[in-house]
Amino acid sequence: MSGHLGKHLAMGAFGLALGFTISAAGLSDWGEVHRMFSLGLFAGGPTVDNLRLLLGFAGAVALSLAGFQLLARRDQIPVKPIRTGTISGALAFGAGWAITGACPAAALVQLGEGKLAAFATLAGILGGAWVHEQARRRFHWSRHSCVD
Repeated sequence: MSGHLGKHLAMGAFGLALGFTISAAGLSDWGEVHRMFSLGLFAGGPTVDNLRLLLGFAGAVALSLAGFQLLARRDQIPVKPIRTGTISGALAFGAGWAITGACPAAALVQLGEGKLAAFATLAGILGGAWVHEQARRRFHWSRHSCVD
C-alpha cells in the first residue's frame, strides 16, 4: 500500500512542478500559444520572442529524444504505423489547442490560475475523448494504438 501511495505522491509532485513551470513561463497564456501557432505573423512577424514557445517545444522534443536514446539504448523501440484516425485526430487536437490556447495540462493550469474559460476547454477535451471512443467502436480502431 505504501509503495502505491509513494508513487502517487511522486506523480502529484511532478504534476505540481509541471503546473508551476507552465504558469511561471507564461505558457498558459492564450496570446503566447496564439503567437506560436501563427508564427508571430499577427504580432509583427516571426521573431525569437514570438517563437519562444515553438522553440521551447523544439528543445523539449530534442531533450526527449536524447533521453529516450540514453534510457532505451538496449531496448528495441518498434516503429509504430500511422493508423486510421491518426492524422484526423492530430489535426483535431492541434485545432483545439490553437483555438483554446491550451493543451490538457495547460487547461488544468488555467483552472488553477482562476481562468474560468478553461472549463470550456476541459469540456471540449472530454467531449473529444468521448467522440473518439464512439469512433473507435464504430470503426473498430484499436483501443491502445500506442502500445500495440
